[in-house]
Amino acid sequence: MSIWGRLYRGETTINFVGRRMWGFGFSGLLVLVSIFSLGFRGLNLGIDFEGGVSWEMSTETVQIGDVEEILAANNVEVTTAKIQELSSSEGRRIRVQTADQTDEVRLAVKEQLAEKAGIESQEVSEARVSSSWGSSLTNKAVRALLVFFVLVSLFIAWRFEWKMAVAAFAAMVHDVVISVGVYSLFGFLVTPATVVAFLTILGYSLYDTIVVFDRVHDNAKRLGSSRVSYGDIVNVSMNQVLMRSLNTSISSLLPVISLLVVGSWWLGAVTLREFAIALLVGLFLGAYSSIFIAAPLLAVYKAREQRYAAMKNVLHLGEEMQRLMGSGREDSKRIKAEPVGGIARATSALSHPPRPRKNKRR
Repeated sequence: MSIWGRLYRGETTINFVGRRMWGFGFSGLLVLVSIFSLGFRGLNLGIDFEGGVSWEMSTETVQIGDVEEILAANNVEVTTAKIQELSSSEGRRIRVQTADQTDEVRLAVKEQLAEKAGIESQEVSEARVSSSWGSSLTNKAVRALLVFFVLVSLFIAWRFEWKMAVAAFAAMVHDVVISVGVYSLFGFLVTPATVVAFLTILGYSLYDTIVVFDRVHDNAKRLGSSRVSYGDIVNVSMNQVLMRSLNTSISSLLPVISLLVVGSWWLGAVTLREFAIALLVGLFLGAYSSIFIAAPLLAVYKAREQRYAAMKNVLHLGEEMQRLMGSGREDSKRIKAEPVGGIARATSALSHPPRPRKNKRR
């Protein structure tokens, strides 16, 4: 049977635990890049977080240099101003955001932008947010994120166990740090819609992780009486739910991609773009972290327990993993460990069939 057929039937035997260092190493690199970008570039915060004033208008002739000249003529700091060109099906738009200004400066900039674009001043939209409002919104967003983390961790610890809660918490932090790092690295605008999207993708990431942990929890009971390591239990569980995770990810990504392409680039809905980019990044990371971070990390934690310590470095691969997936127990043969790529692989130790049992006399 082809790999696609075995994947569809949940019959793959991929060694996720044995290759965990590849996932940990790749994620560690992404986290370091994200932290480095946040430290040196920071985030491109929208006006709702930073406070200030913004102007936006439709124009095909006004360039960024023209806007900078208008700001400088009104004694507005040009180096800290954010000037963006937005394209949509309705044409080209210019958005300008600066720190808070006096009423006279705001009115003068608005009239000069309209004059430069050859339009009425009423056609230049203006928005103003105080710095205290932006600070309050930022604090509330951070508090909401922390409360979400705490409640989710308590629920998982109550439903399963605290080690699963720790692994799920690490995966969610992993998703948030890299998602924020992507926004910092590429300079995407962070708005309240972005925060809503982050909370949404955390819920998705948690759902995918819970699906995996639920199967691990069931297989731990099913294989508890066998001589298997916790890495075996995680490998079996991951291969059983792999197709479900892929189907969930693909079905979730398709509408988000449609939202980004049709709603944002074609129809020009900028708010949809800010929301869809965060969803797109988060969905990829959520699916990745549940497979390559949360589950392998759980295997590392559980392997130190006394009941699994004796089989810590033993993994059943290939046909042995298939037997565990199918029967829920090992073959009746004894198992010995042979090192394969740094991980011991279980193989049969008997070279002859077992002797038949004698019938007892009555």
